[in-house]
Amino acid sequence: MASNTGAETDSAATELTESSATELTDANESKAAETETDETETGETDAADEPGAAPAEKVAKPGVNWARVLAYGILPGLALILGLGAGFLKWEDSSVRDADLARVESVAAAKDSTIKLLSYKPDTVEKDLTSARDLLAGDFRDSYTQLTNDVVIPGSKEKQISAVASVPAVASVSAEPNHAVVLVFVNQSVIVGSDAPTSTASSVQVTLDKVGDRWLISKFDPV
Repeated sequence: MASNTGAETDSAATELTESSATELTDANESKAAETETDETETGETDAADEPGAAPAEKVAKPGVNWARVLAYGILPGLALILGLGAGFLKWEDSSVRDADLARVESVAAAKDSTIKLLSYKPDTVEKDLTSARDLLAGDFRDSYTQLTNDVVIPGSKEKQISAVASVPAVASVSAEPNHAVVLVFVNQSVIVGSDAPTSTASSVQVTLDKVGDRWLISKFDPV
C-alpha cells in the first residue's frame, strides 16, 4: 500500500513538472512575440525618422491657381498688347491722312504758284512778280528776286514783254506733312511788243515746304 502511495506521488509530481514546463514555454513564446512586435514597431519608427527616408504618405503639393494667373498675368498683358496695337493703328491712320492732305495741298500750291511765277504784263510786271515772290522761301526766293529785279521787270517794261503760263498736268512725286515734291508741266506763251506770241512747253520739279499754314516753293528745277 505504501508502494501505491509512492507511485501516485511520483505521478503527481511528474504531471506538475510537465504542467510547469508547458506554462513556462507558453510564457517564453508570448514574451518573444511581444519583443518581436516591439522591434518591428521600433524599426518602422526609426526608418521613418532617418534622414532622406520616404514619408509614409505623400504631401499634397498646391496646384496652380489658373484663375489668379489669368486675372493678374494674362489679361493685363493682353490688354497692353491690344492698347499698343490700337495706338499704332491710330497713328498709322493719322499719318496716312496727313500724307494725303499734304499731297493734295502741295499739288494745288505748286500749280497755282507756278502760274503766278511765270505770268506778267508790262504795265503790272513789278506788282505781279513782287506778289509772286511771297510764294517762295529760302535761297530760291533770293535768286528769283534778283532775277526779276535785274532782268525780267526792266526788260518787260522796256520791250513790252508779257507772258502767260498754264499748267496742263501736275503730279505728286512725294508728300509729307511739311515737305513735298511735285512735277509740273508748263506751257508758257510770250509776246514781245506787237510780235506774234511764241509758246514753249517745259516741265519743272517743284519742291515745297510748309511754313505755318502755307506751302512755299523752295526749289524750282527744270527737268
